[in-house]
Amino acid sequence: MTAEGASDAAAGIVYLVGAGPGDPGLITARGRDLIASCDAIVHDALANPALYADTSAALHDVGKRGGSTDSARQGEINALLVRLAREGQRVVRLKGGDPFVFGRGSEEAQALAAAGIPFEVVPGVTAGIAAPAYAGIPVTHRGVATSVTFVTGHEDPGKGAPTVDWSALARAGGTLVLYMGVRSLGRIAPTLLEAGMAPDTPAAAVQWGTRADQRTLVATLSTLEQRVEESGLEAPVIFVIGGVVALRDEIAWLERRPLFGWRVLVTRAQTPRSSLAHALAEAGAEVVEAPATRIEPLDRGCVQGAIAHLDAYDWIIFTSQNGVELFWGALRDLGLDARSLAGLRVAAVGPATAASLLERGIAVDVTPERFVAEGVLEALARDDVAGTRVLYVAADGARDVLPNGLTEMGARVDVVPIYRSVPDGPGTETIRVFTREATERALAAFTSASAVRAFADAAGDGKGRVAAASIGPATTAAAREAGLTVCVEAKRSTIPSLVEAIVAYGVSRTNESGR
Repeated sequence: MTAEGASDAAAGIVYLVGAGPGDPGLITARGRDLIASCDAIVHDALANPALYADTSAALHDVGKRGGSTDSARQGEINALLVRLAREGQRVVRLKGGDPFVFGRGSEEAQALAAAGIPFEVVPGVTAGIAAPAYAGIPVTHRGVATSVTFVTGHEDPGKGAPTVDWSALARAGGTLVLYMGVRSLGRIAPTLLEAGMAPDTPAAAVQWGTRADQRTLVATLSTLEQRVEESGLEAPVIFVIGGVVALRDEIAWLERRPLFGWRVLVTRAQTPRSSLAHALAEAGAEVVEAPATRIEPLDRGCVQGAIAHLDAYDWIIFTSQNGVELFWGALRDLGLDARSLAGLRVAAVGPATAASLLERGIAVDVTPERFVAEGVLEALARDDVAGTRVLYVAADGARDVLPNGLTEMGARVDVVPIYRSVPDGPGTETIRVFTREATERALAAFTSASAVRAFADAAGDGKGRVAAASIGPATTAAAREAGLTVCVEAKRSTIPSLVEAIVAYGVSRTNESGR
């Protein structure tokens, strides 16, 4: 909706966006698009940081977590939204769950309307439905519960006496879903029992619902408070009370994923979410992406000089997708395309690099069985490269195994550095926090030697706290040289193989220690 009276405001607008309950995949398409295009984001503590990790928008952290002294007061948040909009900014107010379900989004909408600020409400998935669903608990089920009641356990103390009629709720039947009830559970549970709700009514507590670190506790109404206290569960917690809780034994699904309970650091370059991170998340891991390195293109003069004399080469070798992308950029700058490589034989270090070339119209002639420089040498040894001239498109500082080996075979090799991997500042702090908080179920996954070196530099003395998972021998060697313990190595130097190895390791360790 858009508020009336918007003509008094500047061109800015505020979007009240539901961030969902925790899993960043649960945000709506509209919410995701607005985050990508806005000027400023005013976010709650419960909005997953992954939602705005790659944004260039200005970030305003206003807390808004129950009981936190760091949270901004509601009036301050309202004033901030009005000010930013009057400055002409497109503002996303990112609120955990749904803005209008115990989120005070309607109060912010009222403030914006009163100030004549245009606004739009983008609903989100509320934790009261999502957290039980991720725990295998449907809030309604035919023959068990045909109604559900959502209620907050945290009432405004300024209202005086409680306004929730817990006795009526106890008699209403159906499923009772309780938000923000950790501190008041000692009052609510006895009230429900006194009102006639059966002591053996199934009950559950779901902490950090929908996230990889979700915890679910099952009890009865009479034992719920004690079980929560013994387990040390703290907010945010959703409580579910009713017969539907008994269905969890049949349809719980999140905890059955092989990497549930594991945290994996993916030290990617500063690019959009990697296929490795996605695959690990699908296996149930909590994935922390740290842009430990970023790709820094080098002066294209050197590679453009080589391109101008492509007809002098017999072979061209690519060892990364980054190299392919930057080489093609240099081609385009010169007004050329894939036809320029028509007279060359092409080698790629692995299937991902080969696929990147195929997307650009080049089918490679050689892809090794082992996706490392040594594998390329083994594959080329089957061809007579003696007397040929080879253009090697490489990263600055790449190992000299390939050019030295080709030279020994009698080839003439021109190495053209096209980019370098450099440490990324923001990723450094992410790595430090990850290593500091590492548990026995933590891994750092590496797909290159440069990522290993960046991790070791960022982690410092804490690097030994985290076991390493490596994509192949070269990366493993770099990890061990850096003082890391390598517990996982992919059988083949591919992302699917690395994921398979991590899953096998995680399942083995989990089975040893128990869930």
